[in-house]
Amino acid sequence: MPVRRCLILVGLALFGAGCADQREPTAVQAPPAADPHFLRWAGPVPPQFSAVGAFSSPTFNGGFQAYLSSGISLDQYTATFWAVHGQDRSVEINYVDSTGQIISRFLQLANVDPAYVPGRGYLAPGDSVLITVSVDRYTVKVSFEPTGLLFDDPAELQISYGGADGDLNGDGVVDDSDAYIESQLLGIWYREGADAEWTRISASQSLWNKSVTSALAHFSEYAVSW
Repeated sequence: MPVRRCLILVGLALFGAGCADQREPTAVQAPPAADPHFLRWAGPVPPQFSAVGAFSSPTFNGGFQAYLSSGISLDQYTATFWAVHGQDRSVEINYVDSTGQIISRFLQLANVDPAYVPGRGYLAPGDSVLITVSVDRYTVKVSFEPTGLLFDDPAELQISYGGADGDLNGDGVVDDSDAYIESQLLGIWYREGADAEWTRISASQSLWNKSVTSALAHFSEYAVSW
């Protein structure tokens, strides 16, 4: 009887351990971070743009005084220009109508003075690097290359979302909900690579000209989102 009772107790203990293992929950995987709500361009086709390059210059009547420089083009929604360490250079991309006339500014990247380029290292004064600005065809999103390029002093990025669809939440109507999103939730987000998560960065907003402005310490991908 003692032996039989011992075997029964051992069996019950093993059965209980097996049940406990079955009841123990597996490790909970954190869900991936959701992407922000990207603003989409208004209309059935993407807007048209023109690009100009500029050296650093004073303002004129409160606006941006652009001096055209060579090496600026806008092809397939991509603008390129040469930035030089020790010089503040800028590029401006504008909305244009079907006749090629400028409607308003879409993007201004100012005070571009590159200091460090991945794969090349720190630049000597006078060294140059080709900057590429790519505009997304479907959403108010831009990317800058070389990715990871650093500045000694932050560059300034201003993006206008005036060409975006006014239905910011995508419910089919433009109403007070969209006005609330614009005034309270809208901002600039960035990510460093297609596999990275989007993160909101500090930015100021002008409801008057429908733009957001932020200081950039480096290059990556940026979007006007909420």
